[in-house]
Amino acid sequence: MQYLILSDMHGNAEALSAVLRRVRRKRFDVTLVLGDLVGYGAGPNQVVEAIRDLPGVVHRIRGNHDKVVAGLEDGANFNHAALAAARWTAEHLTAANLRFVRELQPGPIDLEDGLTLCHGSPLDEDQYVFSMFDAWEIFQHYPAELVFFGHTHVPSLFAVRGRETQVALLRGDRGSIVIEPGTRYLINPGSIGQPRDRDPRAAYMTYDSKRRLVRWQRVEYPVERAQQRILKAGLPKMLAERLALGA
Repeated sequence: MQYLILSDMHGNAEALSAVLRRVRRKRFDVTLVLGDLVGYGAGPNQVVEAIRDLPGVVHRIRGNHDKVVAGLEDGANFNHAALAAARWTAEHLTAANLRFVRELQPGPIDLEDGLTLCHGSPLDEDQYVFSMFDAWEIFQHYPAELVFFGHTHVPSLFAVRGRETQVALLRGDRGSIVIEPGTRYLINPGSIGQPRDRDPRAAYMTYDSKRRLVRWQRVEYPVERAQQRILKAGLPKMLAERLALGA
């Protein structure tokens, strides 16, 4: 099976369009969408419609920003800029797109090939997984061999084999990970719409389950256009500035 893995678009239509252009000539059996379609960026309708119209088999789960925009949570734990963007997004989504966001499934979802997708953690969809301590709790309580997760906006890998552990930040234009038998993995593809690893390029992954090979890639997109759209919408200036920094 060939999987395309997309996460944390955050209303950045320019970034998502660049990723979808990159992969348009490739064939995928399944697309995994790890949540946070909206929030922060000023192109939420274009992003929701692009995700809604993805071809083939698609598994989509919600993120924490999706829940706040949809009115399923109040965003009390959001900072000022995030809450302002969520409220703006809720007001500007079409009725059909708002309903689509509201109906996104909660994670985790367990698929074939020993594969699980979630937004934050399979134990808690809102949990940030930053450290081996965070990952170890998951490995202790969730049996999946391979978990793809989002939420942190940092392309990263956590792996455990017996008592051996591995933590890695996934940097560079592209790279690959061989999924070894007997090893369990938590892998984050990073963010398409708002990277936070000091690399402003959109991040995504693919997974070939037959070859047991995960690949990550970065894609240039017109950051300035996304920034201008944010500023024109009257959203907080910091949401535009951070796109150029990848922070």
